[in-house]
Amino acid sequence: MGIRFTIIIVGFSLVFAFLIFNVYNLQVVNGGKFTAKADSQYFSSVESKANRGSIYFLDKNSNTLPAVLNKEFPVVFAVPKAIDDPRETASLLSEIIGENPAALEEKFSKTGDPYELILKKAETSIVEKISELKIPGIHIDTGPERFYPFGSLGAQVLGFVGPSDSDDVESGRYGLEKFYNDLLAGKNGRKEDGRLVTLPEAGGNLTLTIDPNIQKEAQKILSGLTTTFKAKGGSVIVQEPKTGKILALESSPSFDPNNYGQASISSFLNPSIQTIYEPGSVFKVITMAAGIDAGKFSPETTYFDTGSLTVSGKKIKNWDLKHYGKVTMTNVIEKSINTGAAYAESLIGRDVFKKYLESFGFGEKTGIDLPGEVSGDLRALNSKSPEVAFATASFGQGVAVTTAEMINAISAIANGGNLMRPYLNSESEPKIIRRVISARTAREVTEMMVSALEKAEIGQIKSYKLAGKTGTAQVPDFTKGGYTDKVINTYVGFGPVADPKFVILIRLNEPENAPLAGTTVVPAFRELAQFILNYYNLSPDGI
Repeated sequence: MGIRFTIIIVGFSLVFAFLIFNVYNLQVVNGGKFTAKADSQYFSSVESKANRGSIYFLDKNSNTLPAVLNKEFPVVFAVPKAIDDPRETASLLSEIIGENPAALEEKFSKTGDPYELILKKAETSIVEKISELKIPGIHIDTGPERFYPFGSLGAQVLGFVGPSDSDDVESGRYGLEKFYNDLLAGKNGRKEDGRLVTLPEAGGNLTLTIDPNIQKEAQKILSGLTTTFKAKGGSVIVQEPKTGKILALESSPSFDPNNYGQASISSFLNPSIQTIYEPGSVFKVITMAAGIDAGKFSPETTYFDTGSLTVSGKKIKNWDLKHYGKVTMTNVIEKSINTGAAYAESLIGRDVFKKYLESFGFGEKTGIDLPGEVSGDLRALNSKSPEVAFATASFGQGVAVTTAEMINAISAIANGGNLMRPYLNSESEPKIIRRVISARTAREVTEMMVSALEKAEIGQIKSYKLAGKTGTAQVPDFTKGGYTDKVINTYVGFGPVADPKFVILIRLNEPENAPLAGTTVVPAFRELAQFILNYYNLSPDGI
């Protein structure tokens, strides 16, 4: 009996000692930390903050893959009233996190201040170093933050979440995070006297039309292009022509939205919708579509090329300085003859030509669900020398477009004549903006593009019938006027021609030594087209 009583007494003593230790640990050792956490705006806002919705990629089998989600990250914060020596603490911490010691000392010198946020989304190595030092008044906890599992993949499309310019309230900045902020953000809870009286409502999820497999392949190919040719940047867009769905949209240079603070603001802009450029010879396809649809000529209409053409006293020459003699309109596309395109425009007439350009969507926003979209620029057609402006516009110089406008116009040819609204939200319904050319015209222009691709051979894929057109455009000199010796390479193509499932546009900005598109973006198109054909397991439609 005595032994049993002794065991009970010892057991209760151990339990009591354990409780005393925990009370001491909570109130003395970590008292500052939990007081700070309870009083702080940061952790108080976390309690009432709505859980932001996730964003998903969607593959060919309708499987979703998270592109953006929420994740707990380490948070480093200070309890200034528990810091004995602000200067020494600031000196120790500044060496670890790389912040100005004077700025830290100012924070730590706020006597009576229960909380100062030092670092969100702290890296593991930094957390470990701070933990090892056991600095009085410096604490580590966790808090929810936005996480982008694929890093820079599709960064300009996704955007990021950060504080607004006017206050510290975080919301979607750039990309889909901004465009769909109302859907993703949800509704925060409401607090009264420190108590949560209204629960937060979680934001909705967003599933994209972007296929992660095509997107990753596009990123790989674009990265290889820009590195190999030391280009200033570039873009790849893949669109489903029948619906307008965007299957991939990748740009370079990019950034990591997990660490957007380390990137330049210019890298946040999406060049496919927020910058314009002169497209060059890919535009000849539009010129041919306008002329054939207006009944001004056919693919077999002939023209005698002397290598140059004088318009209002200005001489227009072919890009290769060659002359080709008697050629058809199809030959003009195959050999990319500038004078032939200018002749075609003269047959169409300025008013009709401009009407078709506008109908194809040039000079207006496409309506894609991304923020900050700009429209192309056709103002040169209203110049004091319209004859020259229209002649050069026929082969894509003097007018400017966005790559989104350009691929959308080519998609209208691929799908039989309908201009579609491009979109990224998979729950959107396909929308026809307008019919721009007849189905017959679309077929005839497609065959011209098929002939151009096959004659050039570089873009061919065995057993598949594809259509395509190159463009190598000189970059304007906005200081001196005229053009520089720098170029932008573009290739746009689609397939399989019997039933097009994809349109690809690849743009390479200012590759070193100004190589032709045939040596840069055309092989890249073939590589990406081959991947998509295999990925979708599409049956051969060529001979």
